[in-house]
Amino acid sequence: MAYLLQGLFGERSLTKVAGLYPQKGQAESSMAAVMRLGGIQPGQVRLVGPHDARAPHREIFSYAMEPEPQGIARTFYQTHLVGGMAGAAAGLALYAWFSRAGHPMIASSPLLALIALVGFGTTFGLLAGGLLSMRPDHIRLITRVRSALRHDHWAVVAHPTTPEQAAQVKAVLHGSAAEVVSTL
Repeated sequence: MAYLLQGLFGERSLTKVAGLYPQKGQAESSMAAVMRLGGIQPGQVRLVGPHDARAPHREIFSYAMEPEPQGIARTFYQTHLVGGMAGAAAGLALYAWFSRAGHPMIASSPLLALIALVGFGTTFGLLAGGLLSMRPDHIRLITRVRSALRHDHWAVVAHPTTPEQAAQVKAVLHGSAAEVVSTL
């Protein structure tokens, strides 16, 4: 499943995991523990503090939460492409099913029915691709981290690239008594 999702999304890290801490020292020690995990690269883990959520440092916060802007652009393109094609295929399949059943709508004007069904299928597929490209699971994590930073907490944000890394990071952060928030 992870392989299929990796092909649909343009980002290397599909999961984001954040541990929220009231003290900077706790966050730094947890970050060090995450960095010691096998396969985790230094760019995959970031420490974000209350000062990063303020106006002059927002680009730092944005980069810490979403470090792959070119991957996001690829995600936008790929989800729309795949969604549109899947919707068109679903519309074509629905047309074939109605045609085989002898539905009067298809029999009376087959070309218009084909255009309508494929057109609506493509439209709904593109809408689904747009929903996927917005990554609604990321919005919840970013909002929770930003809220914690405004309350003078610290966050360790990790971008694991495999499900195994994600599980290891979550285990380390849970073991440090952090409030752990993650994406799907």
